[in-house]
Amino acid sequence: MLLTARGLAFLLAMTALSAPAAAGGLPRDFVYLRDVDPGIAQDMRYAGPNNFTGRPLPGYGAAECVLRADVARALARIEADLARQQLGLKVYDCYRPARAVAAFARWSRNDSDAGAGKRFFPRLEKRALFNGGYIAAHSAHSAGNAVDLGLIAPGAPPAPAFDRNAAYGPCTAPAGQRAPDSALDMGTGFDCFDDTSRTASLAIAPEQRRRRALLTAAMRARGFHNYFREWWHFSLGARGRIYDFPIAPRP
Repeated sequence: MLLTARGLAFLLAMTALSAPAAAGGLPRDFVYLRDVDPGIAQDMRYAGPNNFTGRPLPGYGAAECVLRADVARALARIEADLARQQLGLKVYDCYRPARAVAAFARWSRNDSDAGAGKRFFPRLEKRALFNGGYIAAHSAHSAGNAVDLGLIAPGAPPAPAFDRNAAYGPCTAPAGQRAPDSALDMGTGFDCFDDTSRTASLAIAPEQRRRRALLTAAMRARGFHNYFREWWHFSLGARGRIYDFPIAPRP
């Protein structure tokens, strides 16, 4: 259900008023993932221009993964599980301020051209993203119990820097044609709004399907649930209250 501007303003105000007292810049029960497991790779896409809007999102004052403490601890256990297979996790988004979710909705309803962001939905019209379930008025990310991630080989060299002026291929193209990413190829890039991003898609190579299945199994073993449209999206437990505190640099 879409929120009106007045309804969104009220929701954000009530969220801010009822948020627990902050400890170290974060509400109670939230932590920086780096403080729980610094070995998990981070590439926080909404803190920079490498995302479908082409700009940093409101509330992302730092490229840091923030999560509920129980979710962060569960990820640390998964990282340890994967280490036995010479693999690790790479996170793209964690807690997402409610103001950023609202910005996504405004962007999707804006009739302006998507520009370079079109590479994230090469076969869809921008206006179809909301009704197609790729962008929503509410997100579990704002409750701190959802995370977007992929697999990475430990010790993988950093990807080349993102160049906002480069003509990268669509998210459905072979990995070498997409924007740079040090993670393992999962058949599409992160935030690829396309049917091939469905976790169980058969329109990708066998090795890419194997990696998706491996990631899903590792996450499920620690209690996470996958969103079937997005191989990268997982949540732990019931969605709780939403928050709108900004992501600040880690103390």
